Amino acid sequence: MWQSGWRERAWAALDDTWDIIIIGGGITGAGILREATRAGLRALLFEAHDFAGGTSSRSSKLVHGGFRYLRNAQIRLTYESVRERERLLKEGRGLVNPLGCLLANYQGDELPAWVFGLGLSLYDILALKWGHRRYDGYDMRALCPALCDTNLSGGYRYFDAQTDDARLVLRIIQESIQDGGAALNYAPVKNFVYQGGNGKNSISYPGRRTTVSSIIGVVVSNTDSRSEARPREVFAPVVINAAGVWADEIRQWTGSPQRLRRLRGSHLVIPAQRLPLNRAVNLFHPRDGRPVFAYNWEGVTIVGTTDVDHDDQLVLDPAISEAEAAYLLEFIQIAFPGQEITRSDIQATFSGIRPVVNTGKVDPSKESREHVLWIENGMLTVTGGKLTTFRLMAREALRLIRKRLPGNPTFPKNHRLLNPVDREILLSPAVLSSTMRLRLFGRYGSQTPYLVDAARPGEFESVEGSAATWAELRWAARSEGALHLDDLLLRRVRLGILLPEGGLKIMDQIRSIVQPEMNWDDPTWQSELSQYTRLWHDSYSIS
Repeated sequence: MWQSGWRERAWAALDDTWDIIIIGGGITGAGILREATRAGLRALLFEAHDFAGGTSSRSSKLVHGGFRYLRNAQIRLTYESVRERERLLKEGRGLVNPLGCLLANYQGDELPAWVFGLGLSLYDILALKWGHRRYDGYDMRALCPALCDTNLSGGYRYFDAQTDDARLVLRIIQESIQDGGAALNYAPVKNFVYQGGNGKNSISYPGRRTTVSSIIGVVVSNTDSRSEARPREVFAPVVINAAGVWADEIRQWTGSPQRLRRLRGSHLVIPAQRLPLNRAVNLFHPRDGRPVFAYNWEGVTIVGTTDVDHDDQLVLDPAISEAEAAYLLEFIQIAFPGQEITRSDIQATFSGIRPVVNTGKVDPSKESREHVLWIENGMLTVTGGKLTTFRLMAREALRLIRKRLPGNPTFPKNHRLLNPVDREILLSPAVLSSTMRLRLFGRYGSQTPYLVDAARPGEFESVEGSAATWAELRWAARSEGALHLDDLLLRRVRLGILLPEGGLKIMDQIRSIVQPEMNWDDPTWQSELSQYTRLWHDSYSIS
């Protein structure tokens, strides 16, 4: 799909007629692109960096109903989330998978156990799926032997789901392109084109308030040095700002005031053999009572998340703070004391910044996670929300501006999120296990047979014991729109957090596949390796 020359072809097509321009290639922008193309609209997405390069590759990777939101009486958000979770589980098998969860109760907890039982009953009722059960302390230890048993009074089992967030974004974008949409990464929008009062177009410049009427297009640049770099004006009757945490920066180009609060959520990655869990464990941090979790993902154990104001400069690759790392490590040592986890066991970290509407609450966790929509100078901004409800956000956004779209399109509720995949397709080699087949079809959809055909003998072996395979790395380098080594290792195949030192120890093996597939000469490889090494140490390691 994104094979040699695709960027040049996409860049040349920018003069075509477009119905919608979407700014932002995370889960929100991808969802809008998907719903628009399903409705037969000509939709075009621009991402300033890589697809899912921001928070959409740094989420907690949970597709959940937001059980903790019930505590804040966010019933509507929870209802929408659990219903969308069930839809994703049904349509995204292999990419969105069920996750068994344990909620442990200890003597002296702020809330009694029956409160959680009542909340989980409501949680299941909203999902129309009864799945929780109460256990005593002995059975909780049987379900999770590593769990601290001091003052353990019991707990509950319930179900949510997990996903590979970046792969979800990529599959949605790919299926949108198959249906006639277009998407360009490393194509930052630099400013807007307005329709002036005299009928002539004029360009606005970031930070300068304009007196003209409405945005009718964008000026986009190209940061890929191998392609045309001249900025281009691209026009559409609808421009949607889905830039996530950068949404305020784009809004300010029109003189609109800041309205978002930036909250950083950070995570620790522990080797699964050091913290083996067959279910997610949810506890309340003894320091402040915030919910914290640990669960197995792709062969590692993820522990998170924090929820602190990000007052630093807004950057693409934020890093965990010392205070956050200590907070999460404290949780691990209290929750799983027998594992004797120390700082040296932390294999990697990752942090994401989420935008929420700033209401000035002292506790960041009390801010609403519901999405918001604003129309300013003709541009629609969609921000906030959560990964699980991206389809609902997209539908609401498109319905709001439907009258400005050709043909006054409709957006039926029964549209699938993901295209159906014929999993009975014969794949060669036929020795692929059913688990591997499910994984590949979930992550790559209709592209799976091409990935399998591109693989060389032995490339379906695990990369250093991780869930990823060498065949996936080859396919990512050949046909998934990656421009840089960090695109491949942090978003396409995720080796940057699955392997010790981000995979740097096996870089010779990675190079043998990536360099020829990306057509990089030796100086380019060395430059990419240096950039990736610096990025991993600055933003994904524990200093």
